[in-house]
Amino acid sequence: MDGMSTEPAAEPRWLSDEEQYAWQSYLHATTLLEDHLDRQLQRDAGMPHVYYGLLVQLSRAPRRRMRMTELAQNAKITRSRLSHAIARLEKNGWVRRENCPSDKRGQLAHLTDEGMHVLEKAAPGHVAAVRGALFDRLSPEQVGQLAEICRVMADGLQPKGADLPWLR
Repeated sequence: MDGMSTEPAAEPRWLSDEEQYAWQSYLHATTLLEDHLDRQLQRDAGMPHVYYGLLVQLSRAPRRRMRMTELAQNAKITRSRLSHAIARLEKNGWVRRENCPSDKRGQLAHLTDEGMHVLEKAAPGHVAAVRGALFDRLSPEQVGQLAEICRVMADGLQPKGADLPWLR
């Protein structure tokens, strides 16, 4: 036996017209939103949206320090991409790498005072951009629905034991 099945492949479950409309609307809106936020942060703070997210994560961590592996998981980026981003943030003086005292192989990312200052300066413009692009356009009920929809999607896309790039 060559391992090939002789049964016909199941017909794909194509999207209904309503599902196709929702899917295309989602793709269009998320692409526009990410581009809008990235351009705002590049213009006003000289950094891409992903770097801003890393600074926010570090600002919320105890003593503004976090293990690199945990930071990659929280940011949903690969360790390689995180390493590149941290190198750029280090070059700007906003982040410093430190050896992990409890694990010789581990490294911590530490948000410097200069990085915290940059984040505090960038935050008002970023919040205004998020509000203007998203929350000011939604009713309180829609905000709750958006949160629930995103939570359901995220839960389904990262089940326990999943082989996700940022967990490797």
